[in-house]
Amino acid sequence: MDNILDSHVGAYDGTNLYDFDNNIQLNWYPQRVIDHAADAKSMLELGLGHGFSTNLFSSHFERYVVVDASRAVIENFNKRFPSSEVEIIEAFFENFKTDEKFDVVILGFVLEHVDDPIEIMTRYKKFLAPGGRMFLAVPNSEVLNRRLGFEAGILSDMKELSEHDHLCGHKRYYSVKTLKDDVERAGCTVEKMEGIYLKPFTTSQMISLNFDQKIINALCQVGIEYPELCCGILAEIKSL
Repeated sequence: MDNILDSHVGAYDGTNLYDFDNNIQLNWYPQRVIDHAADAKSMLELGLGHGFSTNLFSSHFERYVVVDASRAVIENFNKRFPSSEVEIIEAFFENFKTDEKFDVVILGFVLEHVDDPIEIMTRYKKFLAPGGRMFLAVPNSEVLNRRLGFEAGILSDMKELSEHDHLCGHKRYYSVKTLKDDVERAGCTVEKMEGIYLKPFTTSQMISLNFDQKIINALCQVGIEYPELCCGILAEIKSL
């Protein structure tokens, strides 16, 4: 299983086309989490991925722990962010255990990777301190550019996984509805939901347009109110 996870490290080395989208989303949503949980002192995060969120969170929370099972991904993070202060625990999400409770638990672009997202949500809500908050971020199958591609007959199924999705180890996309459905199946309810990056065109088209950073920021800001049209969905959930 370690080799399977390590095989996805190429998606996180900073050299592929979709790093354009990743840079936008993964630098935007952590700040939104920080804004929503401004008084929190501790965080437990699942997965290192590209490392952007980890690098940002490490400078904010007094106590910060990340769980990741891929030695290759951990080594990639340490190489790219050598000065980042974070405790990394090498373990599979399904096997991680602790008696510690955290003010914030975040599953940032994790549920699309795991075999059983219901099990993961159910397991990790137990690590919340009283009054703690759990946040989810997931890719949206119904993002505006995919909707346009579907209506134009270019994309046969908005939930279809691409070659890049498989490289990343993605097993599914979400929509606003399917995310709410899974959250409820995990014995939770959605408290807040917002969009991450309103993306109107394909990644190649976005790059070719060479938008000013002010426009990129505006696409993120406007997207907050339209999760059903955004590249990603950010949700705060709590137990029923």
